[in-house]
Amino acid sequence: MRRLLLLTSLLATGPLWSFEAPTPNITVSFPALRSPKPLDGRLLLLLSNDSSEEPRMQINDTPRSQIVFGMTVDGWKPGEPLTVGDSAQGYPVAKLKDVPPGDYTVQAVLNVYETFHRSDGKVVKLAPDRGEGQHWNIAPGNLLSKPRLVHIGAGSPEISISLENVIPPISPEPDTNYIRHIRIQSNLLTKFWGRPVYLAAVVLVPEGFDTHTQAHYPLIIFHDHFVTGFNDFRETPPDSTLKPDYSDRFHLKGYNRIQQEEAYKNFQAWTVPNGPRVLIVKLQHANPFYDDSYAVNSSNLGPYGDAIETELVPAIERQFRGLGQGWARFVYGGSTGGWESLAVQMFYPDHYNGAFAACPDPVDFRAYMTADLYGQENLFYLQGANKKVEQPAMRDYLGHTLVSMRDNVAYEAALGDRGRSGEQFDIWQAVYSPTGEDGYPQPIFDKQTGVINHQIAEYWRQHYDLNAILQKNWMELGPKLQGKIHLYVGSDDTYFLNNAVYLMEDFLKETGTSGHGVPYKGEVRYGPRAEHCWNGDPAKPNWYSRLHYNQMYLPQILQRIRETAPSGADLTSWVY
Repeated sequence: MRRLLLLTSLLATGPLWSFEAPTPNITVSFPALRSPKPLDGRLLLLLSNDSSEEPRMQINDTPRSQIVFGMTVDGWKPGEPLTVGDSAQGYPVAKLKDVPPGDYTVQAVLNVYETFHRSDGKVVKLAPDRGEGQHWNIAPGNLLSKPRLVHIGAGSPEISISLENVIPPISPEPDTNYIRHIRIQSNLLTKFWGRPVYLAAVVLVPEGFDTHTQAHYPLIIFHDHFVTGFNDFRETPPDSTLKPDYSDRFHLKGYNRIQQEEAYKNFQAWTVPNGPRVLIVKLQHANPFYDDSYAVNSSNLGPYGDAIETELVPAIERQFRGLGQGWARFVYGGSTGGWESLAVQMFYPDHYNGAFAACPDPVDFRAYMTADLYGQENLFYLQGANKKVEQPAMRDYLGHTLVSMRDNVAYEAALGDRGRSGEQFDIWQAVYSPTGEDGYPQPIFDKQTGVINHQIAEYWRQHYDLNAILQKNWMELGPKLQGKIHLYVGSDDTYFLNNAVYLMEDFLKETGTSGHGVPYKGEVRYGPRAEHCWNGDPAKPNWYSRLHYNQMYLPQILQRIRETAPSGADLTSWVY
């Protein structure tokens, strides 16, 4: 009986031994050959059990992601070994000691930071864009190691990694008959960042641009993420030897072939005789926080909105003979580009004559994906009477949760602290938040607990909640925006972006009624069962219509020009 009581007592207080696995002993260094000076940046340790490609190409926010551990380094000296331990932020495995035993391909990357002395007096360390569109795994100048196979587990030897290689520079894309490039130094952004900052654009010029030298053209800005060209425009027939792939997103075989076929059709449609001719432009405004600035002024990014509107767009119109007037400018785009299209139309209402916003990022922060930033206490879950319900950030076409809010934030936290991940939640925070005392964006929520900062949320509401701004200022904005707002989104958007569109539509329906000013006279459409990024074509599936942005809205744009062009406007030089 005494032995039984003793055993019972031991079980109640816990075992006297521990089976906790030891943390693997992993050190990383870089040779003086790569940098004789100390470096700042984010050191990323990557582990993969998939040998199909380098680990640095397998880190993402989907269930397929391999493992990353991140730690910030300041003044890291050449030859100095750094230990990657359990203080490193991990995803999707939180701690290095929790990595399951087994064989892995290991690789390390240093995302190198630069010190910026901004005009607001703040000194910050960030990864500058180096022509790649703010992607740490391909950014020129970043240090990396060769992938190699290692064993993780009890008794595994010390793993020493040397960042012996450097990612080479990217060669600029050449001009073609139809695709041209322009790059300017922005005075506004150079002053803000304390170093030269450039804006650029890729321009799809019309058929006959070089021979019809007296023609001037309407300008259409296709807001998108950072791109170097038009991947939906192909001047040569499809590659008949291309091995067909499978699109998980669209559940379709041979989608790569379909993309080439449709891109060639776009070229053929672009060059038909006797058609209207326009300029279509994709902007390049990658910055130290993201591949895109969101095309608005921001406390943390600087005056990107004004720089684009007063420096870049006029330069494009001068070089490529744009008509240069608001009646002849339009914007469209999807996702980030959808939000930007609506935002620039609202913030610069006289600069554009219509915005076509597909699957826009949240246009109302009461539906910040699946969270209400004003009414909820926590981003990660809904608090019930006696339980917490985890909230999703991403779903598949059947509604199954692929990524939770908590996991999505953990992914970004591994890639960078202080909002420096270069990913989605961090760029929203960088654009929308005020600047903190440390010079970095003030957090909208705690990344460890999910607790929302409602004071920061109120700042967001006043400055960047597009629906709140419309409601507050409709009496003034309404007459300038009438007929210009067009919203399209799938009812099953992958990132729940339809929820915010519902809320904006509720307000737009009220415009024109008593006390709500003029009617908006635009349109809002939903694609039944359509995922991200449905762009408004009710007759074609999402996988097809998304390949035709450059034709989809052109008939509406031409009709709008006919209806609104001022007396004496040039409606003929660009039609040939």
